[in-house]
Amino acid sequence: MEDKNLQRLKKRSISSVITLTLRTVLLQLIAFVGYFFVTIFLDQKQLGLFILVSAVIDILTYFSDIGLAAALIQKKEPIILEEIRSTFTIQQFLVVSLIIILFIFSPLIRKYYSFGNEGMFLLYAFAIAFFMSSLKTIPSVLLERKLKFEKIVFPQIVETIVFNLIVVFLAWKGLGVTSYAFAVLARAFTGTILIYILAPWKIGFSFSKKSLKKLLKFGLPYQVNTLIAVVKDKFMILFLGGVIGQAGLGLIGWAEKWANMPLRYFLDSTNKVAFPAFARMQHDQNKLKRGIEAALYFLVVLIFPSLIGLSLLSIDLVKIIPRYLKWQPALLPLFLYAGSAMWATVSTLLTNALTAMGEIKTVLKLMVMWTILSWIFTPILAIKLGFIGVPLAAFIVSLSSIVAIAVTLRYIKFDLLGSILPAALSSLVMASFLIVIKNRLPLNMISVIIKIVLGIIIYFLTLFLINKDKLLKEVKIILSYVKK
Repeated sequence: MEDKNLQRLKKRSISSVITLTLRTVLLQLIAFVGYFFVTIFLDQKQLGLFILVSAVIDILTYFSDIGLAAALIQKKEPIILEEIRSTFTIQQFLVVSLIIILFIFSPLIRKYYSFGNEGMFLLYAFAIAFFMSSLKTIPSVLLERKLKFEKIVFPQIVETIVFNLIVVFLAWKGLGVTSYAFAVLARAFTGTILIYILAPWKIGFSFSKKSLKKLLKFGLPYQVNTLIAVVKDKFMILFLGGVIGQAGLGLIGWAEKWANMPLRYFLDSTNKVAFPAFARMQHDQNKLKRGIEAALYFLVVLIFPSLIGLSLLSIDLVKIIPRYLKWQPALLPLFLYAGSAMWATVSTLLTNALTAMGEIKTVLKLMVMWTILSWIFTPILAIKLGFIGVPLAAFIVSLSSIVAIAVTLRYIKFDLLGSILPAALSSLVMASFLIVIKNRLPLNMISVIIKIVLGIIIYFLTLFLINKDKLLKEVKIILSYVKK
């Protein structure tokens, strides 16, 4: 019989997943509307410029944290104020140093990527926002350790509303990429102020070698793993900016954004809760096994049909939505990225579980493999095929996720097929139905809505018929925690 601590952990974990998922749905709906309008008002090159500048700041963000925040979350023992302040001190020193370096090298960045004044203003706006966002790390860590994600929700909702209102309004007024600059600044200041109102802590500076040594034992391997991810993704964007140009970046960015939307809805929220929850279950293989199976089942049931439905319906949507035909060349990349996202649903959760178990070196090896494969296939295919080669390379590399599955099964024997097969089969049935009725309905928004409703009905009816017991069990568990 499970002990009371595990029951409390399960209750708080499920409650947090539900809270984060509902929050994510709301945030993504707001972001969806905002992104939709922005991609109407901006062209491919302007969107590519935003993606390129974002990559530069994402790289700086990596170097602003040497894994100490993750180490604080993963730490089994209670954390002390000295550890918190030492982490804050190191992080702020790194952040300020990186911003200074960015300003020093900004003329070279401007020359290499042919940035105009608009691009440089966006770069500087991101730099200021980068500093403001770094101040939110400690309050967020303290809340995440306690699985009190509901207290993080409100600032994120306000941030998202502020950002999207400003960027859409200014883009509509014709400010182009500058719209993003003002929106980024407003979001950063709003979020920082709100999280300190809701979760204040006694800001202070400290430097304890003893505390840092303990945290770095986990933090450094974790950060090396993150570095590899940065090299794989963000440095690749910098490389592609010179190969396929800003317009090409805009096309693949548009495709990847929509293809990854189901992951942002469901995977991010689940993983955010799963990491600290799995870390506290790591001493009990049986409980951890059940946790992985439940999380994986929940994810694929929601993500697989979303990806397939989005891919099939996007063909109609780019023709129906005014001023959206410019994104038609990005449909094939969208399909390829959707296929990659299916593999990522499984592999990301499993690597997250391995990290929570302390197997950071194993995850590091997997990340090295994916990085090497990405840097082999992406440059070759991008040079040969242009922007189409980038998502094709991503899909080819995603197939290697089978290695991550095999590695995880060596550490913990969970039921892989039982967790993903019902959703996969039900999604195929739904896809077949949508393909059959595709040309039997007129090309308009009402038909798209009809297809969405019928697709959902067909999917869940099929899932109910082939996997009724497990589906009802999971729904009852979730509903019981919602009521509580």
